[in-house]
Amino acid sequence: MALNYIWAGFLIVAFVVAAFKLVFLGDVEVFPAIIKSTMDNAATGFDISLGLTGVLALWMGVMRIGEQGGAVNTLARWLSPLFKRLFPDIPEGHPVMGNIFMNLSANMLGLDNAATPLGLKAMEGLQELNPRKDTASNPMIMFLVMNTAGLTIVPVSILAYRAKLGAAQPTDVFLPILLTTLISLVIGVAITGMKQRISLFNRPVMITLTLLSAIVAMVGWGAYSLSREDMGVISNNVANVILLGIIMAFVVAGLRKRVNVYDAFIEGAKGGFKTAIGIIPYLIAILIAIGAFRASGAMDWVLDGIGWVVTACGGNNDITAALPTAFMKPLSGSGARGMMLECMTTYGADSFAGRLSCIFQGSTDTTFYILAVYFGSVGIKNTRYALTCGLAADLASIVAAIVIANMFF
Repeated sequence: MALNYIWAGFLIVAFVVAAFKLVFLGDVEVFPAIIKSTMDNAATGFDISLGLTGVLALWMGVMRIGEQGGAVNTLARWLSPLFKRLFPDIPEGHPVMGNIFMNLSANMLGLDNAATPLGLKAMEGLQELNPRKDTASNPMIMFLVMNTAGLTIVPVSILAYRAKLGAAQPTDVFLPILLTTLISLVIGVAITGMKQRISLFNRPVMITLTLLSAIVAMVGWGAYSLSREDMGVISNNVANVILLGIIMAFVVAGLRKRVNVYDAFIEGAKGGFKTAIGIIPYLIAILIAIGAFRASGAMDWVLDGIGWVVTACGGNNDITAALPTAFMKPLSGSGARGMMLECMTTYGADSFAGRLSCIFQGSTDTTFYILAVYFGSVGIKNTRYALTCGLAADLASIVAAIVIANMFF
């Protein structure tokens, strides 16, 4: 129901703002702009789904090999001590644990193209365990929040954009992004855990947080110890070696189990194609609502109001220049990316606003997109408190990004 009201709210606010601008400001272009935006975003939603078909077919085919070869079950057993605390409703050792781990690992490595199909595969497994097929289960909500927190250890694309736009040290936002995204994850999981009455103060969770913090520290040390060229080469190669290693490991495991890996891949790829087709209406619905909200000028009014409040309170108005990236990120990944690039182009890649916009972009994921695509792929209509917890993680990320950016820059 939450997504229902949000979707309708975007459209209603867009209409009200447009009507006000037409009647009182004489803006005769606003309604044509909204209609054009809805048409363009409907086409964009279809294009995204169509472009995702090949990637979904690839990764669902690979995951099918992993399932039949036993590799996913092995991952599930290894992760059982941790995940049975975070997902107590999932039977111990269930294969979906391995799918969840694969998705989160792809996110950490900044492999967006791999993370989405792996996440959809995990959501399909969670739906099989869901007793109420149209309502989000507790494990689904926890999984979605962990995705919206967007823990990224290697933000390769952001570093590449900064280098392209002439930043003196493109990797200077590396550690701030790591710290911000870690805070977002911890707070998102903590809020969801409290809602689901899950105790997070136990040995497996504490050990995982310690190891994760150690990895963050090691990667941050590497970022400041290596040149930007070396860091970019190492980051790209490590991410892709791990990705290819996963594929090879699944294939070898399948061959050892005497699985017909070709047939298994084809079977999984067919499922990926069906999933991509099923996503189309949900993705188009959320994109046209967001596009109408933007085209009406409502987003600009919100940002202008926030800027006035920040200035009146004696705050740094440079924060306001970066806020469009923060507010757009839960709505649209490509839109937020465009605003980040616009901010760096306008104010400079090494400006406070430019750096802060990069931290915003790298520290969370697209909450509404994930909500629409992941839940839409399995026919979930009642999302319960998933959106609230996801946006709480986003808010924590925004506050943390501002504080950390002020500390570093």
